[in-house]
Amino acid sequence: MQSGFTCHACRFQLQRAINGNFLTVASRSPPRRKWTSVVKRDAQRPPKFQAHKIRQQRRNVVSFTYQGQNKQDKAPELQGSRASTPSFTRRDDGPLLRLDDLFHPFSLSPIPEIRRRAAMMKSNAYCPHSSHHQTHLPTAFQKSRTNTDEVEAGLPPAHVKFECPDCGIPVYCCEDHWMDDFENHIEICDTLRQINEDDHDIRSNRHFPEFEYPDPQIEEALVNMTNWDTYLYSREYHAINEERSLRQATKLLTYPMTIASVIHELSPYNIRRGGRLTTEGLKSLSGNSALRYMLHPPKSGGGIHVKDLRQSPPPMRIFILGARAESSLPREVWIQLAYLFPRVKFHLILIGPESMMNRDSELPLPERTPRNPFGAVIEGRISFQLKISTFVEYYHTLHTAGLFQPFDPYFDCFVLFHPGLGHPASAHEWESTLPQLLETKVPILCTGYTEWDMNRDRQWVEEKVGGEIDLLMEPGENKFRSLRWDLNDVDPSDISCGNWGVWAFRGKRYETTMKE
Repeated sequence: MQSGFTCHACRFQLQRAINGNFLTVASRSPPRRKWTSVVKRDAQRPPKFQAHKIRQQRRNVVSFTYQGQNKQDKAPELQGSRASTPSFTRRDDGPLLRLDDLFHPFSLSPIPEIRRRAAMMKSNAYCPHSSHHQTHLPTAFQKSRTNTDEVEAGLPPAHVKFECPDCGIPVYCCEDHWMDDFENHIEICDTLRQINEDDHDIRSNRHFPEFEYPDPQIEEALVNMTNWDTYLYSREYHAINEERSLRQATKLLTYPMTIASVIHELSPYNIRRGGRLTTEGLKSLSGNSALRYMLHPPKSGGGIHVKDLRQSPPPMRIFILGARAESSLPREVWIQLAYLFPRVKFHLILIGPESMMNRDSELPLPERTPRNPFGAVIEGRISFQLKISTFVEYYHTLHTAGLFQPFDPYFDCFVLFHPGLGHPASAHEWESTLPQLLETKVPILCTGYTEWDMNRDRQWVEEKVGGEIDLLMEPGENKFRSLRWDLNDVDPSDISCGNWGVWAFRGKRYETTMKE
């Protein structure tokens, strides 16, 4: 048997078994594990020897070569959804940070991308100290942290320059303002440090087993959707034993799981006290409507043979309006939504002017033709249960053209991830869209970055349409929100997390009464 590349420890055991004798002490493996080659080196052919050294430096795992096989320069890839390279494998396009070396000030970070981010923050973010004139409307945290009337704001706005030694993020213009406002900064300092370490961790080039997703499981194995822990356990994910790994995993899974947690028959939201589901929500999101007849239909007795063919219902359409980050999610993440409903097919429709941002190289936009007037990007081969369509257009334009009519409350659902309905910069974009959404009488799920952001959107909706809506689910914290916090680069004191809160509403239904 010929051996390719192996370590000293394995070579020792192989030679011991074949020859029946022991190696000398000098040939035993040193305490530090080292990868070497046992192939005899030919000193008369230096070019091949140099090429061998180059391959040896690039090799991170052990490869064995057997008789009748060609030598491989790297380990063969494993098949299956749970297959992955070992945890010590690293890429050659960046540094490898240890788990105990993730904290670095942004401006001194070993990651060039984070250093550029620090420079951008110092050029655009302003000092939040009350002695400066404010340059933007205060957030909920800034409103509650101090009384700005106590200090006269006489200084002009100044960019942040000083990095807090505890969180490593530029937050104030100078050390004096940082010390003077330390009582307010300490409330978010630990969270900012967590953001710092998470940003370095996601770019550390380590192996991420938390991003490996399970295959479909049998229907008899029910999924517990009480919270993240019960879902990951009952869905048979890889065990996530670190809080940081859990934060990284929920950053992506929060989008499909937020939808599933509301429309699933085992939803943690119910009609009982504190369950947040209203009477109208019981009609639209559970009970005798979508869940019983569409998302959880009875077995039809169909099979793969011609005689077992059965008529199948149309796929459930989920319209995601104002799509941004959710449109670039790995498709393996969206498939997890379909796995929770094994008898149903889904059609995700991503709509928004930013739905294909930074994805031109991945999926070039097609030309607008008479057969494809809006340049839709169709991804139909993801799974037999899932189809994704992307429209780089405003929804009110597509609605006016009648592209998706008719709508059916049993098969359609609208989702708005962080829409900013009440935000001054984006509220005008929703004024013409909101009445069209209410006309469909289809459930509308809406999320927010923070409680303040979610309540602002609800107040804006009530001001615009008043009594023309039925509240399906009361606003509150999302049980499947992202556990990882995010930082606003323009305002370092503004921290949020993906899908912190969720609520639902629809266009008001009027009961018809017959008069004699």
